[in-house]
Amino acid sequence: MKTALTFLLFLFSFSAFSQEVDADVVIQQLVSKLNTVKDYSVDANIKANIPLIKIMPVNASIYFKQKDKFKVVSKGIAILPKQGFTDVNTFLMNKGSYMAVSSGTKTINDIKTNLITVIPTGETSEIILAKLWIDTKRDIIIRSQVTTRSSGTVLVDYSYGSEVNFGLPNQLVFTIDVKKFKMPKSVAADLNKTDAQKQKTADKDQKGTITIKLSNYKVNKGISDAVFKEK
Repeated sequence: MKTALTFLLFLFSFSAFSQEVDADVVIQQLVSKLNTVKDYSVDANIKANIPLIKIMPVNASIYFKQKDKFKVVSKGIAILPKQGFTDVNTFLMNKGSYMAVSSGTKTINDIKTNLITVIPTGETSEIILAKLWIDTKRDIIIRSQVTTRSSGTVLVDYSYGSEVNFGLPNQLVFTIDVKKFKMPKSVAADLNKTDAQKQKTADKDQKGTITIKLSNYKVNKGISDAVFKEK
């Protein structure tokens, strides 16, 4: 009986070990998919729900080109956190700048994900810590939680549609810490104009959400560098 119990414990341990993913492999497979995107343009509808301020939904055009060219064109105020678009992706592509650790699994919206914790190895990185919940069957990020020096912690939930094969989402929902998040100057000015009662409320921990719906992707069609020059 004792021998049988020992054997069962061994099988359990072996099974648990065999299910542990290699964090470096998961990240590199994710990066490989991201690298298939040389450039893209996409239409965006941006809706911000920020306590104490009123921001109308904004339509924008987004342009991206490897490795880190990124531009948003909009007639209104577009609050567009880069944590969910380029910052994390660019960071992950520099393999020597971080170490990755497997931190278990979690089911999100009926999708089984592997949690990979990414820790920068340099002291000057803008990103302090990143947690990525990755669907390893499709090599896509389902959720991320990124802590940066300038904008605090930003949680992002990703949804995918027709461009899932490129790892490009059709919707992102950002949850931000209003006090720490780096707002556009005009929005920050509005926050500073709040009256005493509103400011008292603002001093408490406030969470805001930014929902970005993406449509009409044009992937790998070629984009001139001139698009990214300041006018």
